[in-house]
Amino acid sequence: MREGQIEEIEETGGCGGVCGCGGAEETAEPELDVREVPHALRHATVFGALDAVPVGTAMVLVAPHDPLPLLAQIEQRSPGAFAVEYLERGPESWRLRLSHH
Repeated sequence: MREGQIEEIEETGGCGGVCGCGGAEETAEPELDVREVPHALRHATVFGALDAVPVGTAMVLVAPHDPLPLLAQIEQRSPGAFAVEYLERGPESWRLRLSHH
């Protein structure tokens, strides 16, 4: 950049526009549907998603069953960090709001 030249930085996404993903700030809570994720990868997928949820926001998890073992692992991994609210309780799917506080 030459002296006197002004560089305009456009923030285009939730990432601050620095990664080039083109993602926009989302106003709705992101929803992660793990019903089609292979069982062997399911918990790790949820942990990765939770790591991306900023404090003060939430995500919605859609699971094929009541995810009690997963909720216990989340609490063990991050004690007191997430509040759980059931939005739907089966029989086809369970929808839970996981709020990061």
